[in-house]
Order: sequence, then structure tokens, then C-alpha cells
Amino acid sequence: MPLRNTKGFVFSLLIGLPAAAAVGLPAIAADSQPRQSVISVIGEGRSTLAPDMAVLNLSVVRQEKTAREALDGNNKAMSDVLAALKKAGIAERDLQTSGFSVQPQYRFPQSSDGQPQPPELIGYQVSNSLTVRVRDLSKLGAIIDQAVTLGVNQGGDIQFTNDKPDSAIEAARKDAVADAISRAKTLAGAAGVKLGNVIEINESGPRPQPVPVYRAAMMKEASDSSVPIQGGETSYNITVNVTFAITQ
Repeated sequence: MPLRNTKGFVFSLLIGLPAAAAVGLPAIAADSQPRQSVISVIGEGRSTLAPDMAVLNLSVVRQEKTAREALDGNNKAMSDVLAALKKAGIAERDLQTSGFSVQPQYRFPQSSDGQPQPPELIGYQVSNSLTVRVRDLSKLGAIIDQAVTLGVNQGGDIQFTNDKPDSAIEAARKDAVADAISRAKTLAGAAGVKLGNVIEINESGPRPQPVPVYRAAMMKEASDSSVPIQGGETSYNITVNVTFAITQ
């Protein structure tokens, strides 16, 4: 409440107010401290590893006048392929059906008078796709050859990879951090300042880089010759974002 003394001066008496309200100016001053100077850089690391596994996609496609005939033919071929793969040492856990479809097939006749004609049903197509993990790469070419011989006529995509890439990823991660430190030191030296402690690290990855992929339209005519396979190397890339404090 305002108080007036005998000389006419006015005083303000604050009763029951929080401490922060009573010292509002110092609190505002504390919030307006200058922000810490930092250097933020991106570091990249890369490590390569010879692949020890291939993921192979195989498909059997059959077309007949009826869906039943197409399905029976497809089932027979795929059963033979599965039996051969298991005999070659492919485990059950490495065989997975990745797609199955039954599609009607139509012919679109051309009319002499230019009028649209209704499509004609000419048969049915059945497709059964199989994903195979081959852990012994020395068998890969022979497996493809035999699969084509037994009825696989579509697919052939191969992705080379590693079952346990942990060591390569760890090496790439260390290289990425070392790269970030090197870049930060260069920037700090150019700016005439010194690096302080690491404030924050964020990682992006790992990202396996594409490796040579074998693609083929698997037709029976091509099954007489051995399939040449080259595994190459699998690359694992790591990116880190590192923020350093700056000390003058």
C-alpha cells in the first residue's frame, strides 16, 4: 500500500508477494545471458565387409485356360523347387513365400468399325514368389540353375548382405566420430578459437550401400549354362552430427 511521510514522499510497501515478483529485474537479467558459442559438424564413416549371405527372389508363373489348371501347374513346379532347395541345404527358416496371386487374362479385340469391343477372357495366370536366404554363397549359382530347370521363370533379383554386420557398423561409427572431430578442429583453427567439450552427438544410420545385383528374366532356355555370380563388398555408412563448445 502507498504510504506518505510528513515530507510528502511516497513509499510502496510490498506485502505477501512472491520473491520472484519482488526481484523481477534481476530474474529477467538472468534469462538474457548470452548463448554459448558452439561448432556443429557432420562426420561420416564407412566400412566394408565381404558379404556372407544372399537374398534371392524366385517366382513361378503359370498361365492356363482355367484357374485350376494354372494353379495345379504352379503348385507342381514350386513344390519341386522347394524340395530341391531343401536338399541343397537351405533351412526352413530361410524359405519364405513373399507373394501369391491368381489373375484373369483378357484379350482386347480390335473392331473394324472402331466401336469398342468387350474384352475376352482367355485364361488365368498364377504367380507364386519365394524369398530364399542363401548362406553358402558357393552354392548360389547352382541353386539358380536348378531352380530355373525345375520351373522358376521369373525373378532373379539378388541382394548381397551380411548376417552379422556389427563389427563393420562399429568401425564405421568410430570413423564417423573421428571425422567429426577432425572437421571441428579445422574450423576452430580457422576461426582462431579452441574446442571445448562435446555438447551433443546424434547418429544417422547405419545405411548399407547397394552392392552389385544380378538381375535376369529366368527362362528355361538360359538354364543350360552356369550362372556367374560376383558378391563384391557390402558398405556400411554412418553419419554423426556433433556439437562442440567453443572456448576462447
